Amino acid sequence: MPTTDYQRVLNEITQEVSPLLSKGKVADYIPALAEVDPEQFSIAIYTTEGEIICAGDCSQRFTIQSVSKVMTLTMALQRYGDELWNRVGKEPSGTAFNSLTQLEFEKGVPRNPFINAGAIVTCDALYSRLSAPMHSMLETFRLLSGNRGIVIDKKVANSEYEFRHRNAAMAHLMKSFGNFENDVDDVLWSYFNFCSIELNCVELAKAYSFLANKGVDQPSGEQVLSSRQNKQLNSLLFTSGLYDAAGDFGYRVGMPGKSGVSGTILAVLPNKFTVAVYSPGLNSFGNSVAGIAALELLSKKLDISIF
Repeated sequence: MPTTDYQRVLNEITQEVSPLLSKGKVADYIPALAEVDPEQFSIAIYTTEGEIICAGDCSQRFTIQSVSKVMTLTMALQRYGDELWNRVGKEPSGTAFNSLTQLEFEKGVPRNPFINAGAIVTCDALYSRLSAPMHSMLETFRLLSGNRGIVIDKKVANSEYEFRHRNAAMAHLMKSFGNFENDVDDVLWSYFNFCSIELNCVELAKAYSFLANKGVDQPSGEQVLSSRQNKQLNSLLFTSGLYDAAGDFGYRVGMPGKSGVSGTILAVLPNKFTVAVYSPGLNSFGNSVAGIAALELLSKKLDISIF
């Protein structure tokens, strides 16, 4: 589709979702996120040809929160390959992203790498192989997004670390089952810093361009993941990227996706584009109200789906 048509569609979507910007609730359980203006919206597409199309406030940066889990998994797969799956599963959770009961029932092995426990144990695995995890993650996002100026919002990271107790409980529970290698607080500090990396929608869509391009970073031509690993990661995004709302998202949008409680969602149309949307008002599942609606409209207007 020509860039002008994508632009027209994104402009239409921005207008159509505007009544939803007052809906939902910001993630006030993280005090630093509670201060965010809820009536913000932006959406950006980055195509496999390297074209950028954006509507809304394209310059607005936000902490990417759980969308960082996709890069944590990517970097862990680069270093461990299939060995990683001995420590984290590949199944949808069907429960809340921060559930403790499921983790205990399954003896400290999280269902998938996108619920909190799964991301934390993946972060622990990465921590064992990197001398400076936060620097490595930040440099990876800087390289793949094409912006050397990307930073970590330390106010948000500190806020999440201060209220870390439930996440710490998950980590200690995994440690009790022998599925955690490093100091819990050290790993959690890295984890919260990963979540607090600030990007805008264009940078986010660009950073994950490899997901739509058989594992190859579009701007540089670098093979970030093998084609097989890339297919596996996209499959996991489809089944588990939106936690216990993944089925509804798959039904309505038809693309692999990953959400974050800042109000951002990343979605992938293989061989075509990545798309990132941002709007802070969340529904009861912790997903952006306007963001979900925007991606559903995008799917309908472009008649797209992975099926």
